[in-house]
Amino acid sequence: MHKSEIDIITLGCSKNLVDAERVMRRLECAGFTCIHDAPNPQGEIAIINTCGFIGDAKEESIRMILEMVERKKQRKLRRLYVMGCLSQRYMQELTDEIPEVDGWYGKFDYDALVERLAEIQKPVNGFSGKGPVCQTYERTLTTPAHYTYVKISEGCNRFCSYCAIPLITGRHRSRPMDEILDEVRWLVSQGVKELNVIAQDLSSYGLDLYNEHRLAELIDRMAAIEGVQWIRLHYAYPTDFPYDILPVMARHANICKYMDIALQHCTDHMLSLMRRHITAAEQDALLDRIRREVPGITLRTTLMVGHPGETDEDFEALKAWVQRQRFDRMGAFAYSEEEGTYAANHYKDDIPDSVKQQRLDELMLLQEQIAADKSEQKVGTIQRVIIDRKEGDYYIGRTQADSPEVDCEVLIQADALAIGEFYDITITGYEGVDLFGRL
Repeated sequence: MHKSEIDIITLGCSKNLVDAERVMRRLECAGFTCIHDAPNPQGEIAIINTCGFIGDAKEESIRMILEMVERKKQRKLRRLYVMGCLSQRYMQELTDEIPEVDGWYGKFDYDALVERLAEIQKPVNGFSGKGPVCQTYERTLTTPAHYTYVKISEGCNRFCSYCAIPLITGRHRSRPMDEILDEVRWLVSQGVKELNVIAQDLSSYGLDLYNEHRLAELIDRMAAIEGVQWIRLHYAYPTDFPYDILPVMARHANICKYMDIALQHCTDHMLSLMRRHITAAEQDALLDRIRREVPGITLRTTLMVGHPGETDEDFEALKAWVQRQRFDRMGAFAYSEEEGTYAANHYKDDIPDSVKQQRLDELMLLQEQIAADKSEQKVGTIQRVIIDRKEGDYYIGRTQADSPEVDCEVLIQADALAIGEFYDITITGYEGVDLFGRL
């Protein structure tokens, strides 16, 4: 057990990762040493940043908490704290059921956790509780030095039928634009070149602070900051889409021609049941306009199968639509009932798990062929690639069409490439969704 060392364990999405990085920075300013996602935690204190989005994520969070509780019982851990989405939503139940945890904190009160730890440690290790002054946006980056995530808002006002996120994060709250831009300048000063802009709902940025859509202005100003080489947009919402972002994307060379926009389904019947506040025709018109105004754009989407009320006809229509739209990147998941949501309160989860899984398998098999076709089309082209790491004989990189962790990669055999640098790579082949290339 290493004294004054804190293990930070992050579960869930990149938005959670940003929160963990902010906590780490504040703790380091208070005199602690923080280790993120260590394969074999050794610190005397552990903080678990939980996810509570869907059933599988909640189960993973509970397993990790119980694993750390066992370490504490074996005297391999002195203190255990839990923060994040799961504890935000189930604070009282978790406090009652797992008393071995020394403190439960929600998604937005991590400053209180830092203050508590600093106060506890002062008499133990002689910490003053004071270190370098931390700006509110500063983080200890856990990603490779050349890319990171920038979270521009929290929460969501959409209240889709199946989604618990508004119950966890609350209403949509935009961060002030100047604060975000200060963060971007600081990140660039730390060596970051690629910014993946994230939120629960990019489309609503600015509505609460400025009474109008301000995503386009924010990204336009971000792209003008010297040193920003790639900007990529994640998690736009199709309803009330801010169309003025499209000419900004088309105009700036350092804004990746990439958009992550979760669509969930394609029939009026299912879009209505899901409470998506958009029609199938409006959704198709949106996709047509995005592709028309930003030629060559890579579209990533997420779809859902097995939502209550989805008929065989709805699912067949979904498959035909995916075949017609030919998304560059697509993920899918099966509906799982989340307590407190509109679907849980008003619909019966009557589609068998076996049918959900069969539909999911069919949909992803269809997308695998589409992805392979798109990979084949890139053979012989020259792509600008950023190098993330080296594995064995290959350098591993990504094109502007590939977001870290979730998308395809390019495998390059070369004598010596620099991590975090850009190269022009000729694509020579592919395997599945990954590409092979050479200088």
